[in-house]
Amino acid sequence: MQLERFREAKADEIRQLQKAWKAGLLAERGEIVRPDFFGALAWQQGLPAVIAEYKRASPSRGRICDSLSVEDVALAYARSGASALSILTEERYFDGQIGYLDRAARVLSERPLPILRKDFLFDPLQVYATAQTQASAILLIVRLTPDVRTLRTLRELAERLGLCAVVEVFDRQELALARESGARIIQVNARDLERRLPLPVCVRHWPRSAGSVPVALRPVRNLRNAPRWVFPPVWLGRHSWPAAIPVRR
Repeated sequence: MQLERFREAKADEIRQLQKAWKAGLLAERGEIVRPDFFGALAWQQGLPAVIAEYKRASPSRGRICDSLSVEDVALAYARSGASALSILTEERYFDGQIGYLDRAARVLSERPLPILRKDFLFDPLQVYATAQTQASAILLIVRLTPDVRTLRTLRELAERLGLCAVVEVFDRQELALARESGARIIQVNARDLERRLPLPVCVRHWPRSAGSVPVALRPVRNLRNAPRWVFPPVWLGRHSWPAAIPVRR
């Protein structure tokens, strides 16, 4: 299971966070002003919001682009009209760093955009660590935290610390868990990492009265396969990178 190896890769990070917690280094910070992630998902001038992603590498693609820094990409996305940023911070498989969150925020200080920390988060200490940064939101993956109580605890902690929680689902069962946990933002990942399905069942069965909106869909090409009323506000994905930036290899 791919997600399990990502969880295992977090073991050292969790140990370091436990030490930081005992040393009092993960105390809540009330002085951070975070751009409104939820509000950024609204339509603007008749167009859907776009969350544009920064990812240096992936297990499937290897290195993506080493010649562009997180500052380069953040500025290019902002100039291209992105509503928010999604930044990969996982280190082993995606060559990310949690420091990328503050680096992107600093370069966008004149026109702040909300930033989503995209990582494999399942421990409350990871939420506290994110709250030490200028991120506005975190990603919670139902398949990584399939217990409703755990998912709700992480979401509520994030919201108490001033962060939005984007809850990712792959299928109809996970959609039900996300809704039961009280998720306000649900991301439907149309690329099932385990079964390689082109479009999950939950897309076809999403109820019109779902209540947990906006909803994001990735990869963006799957928008054409979804009912128009299902995903009005936003999509995510690396595919917006080439459109915004002439990638140098």
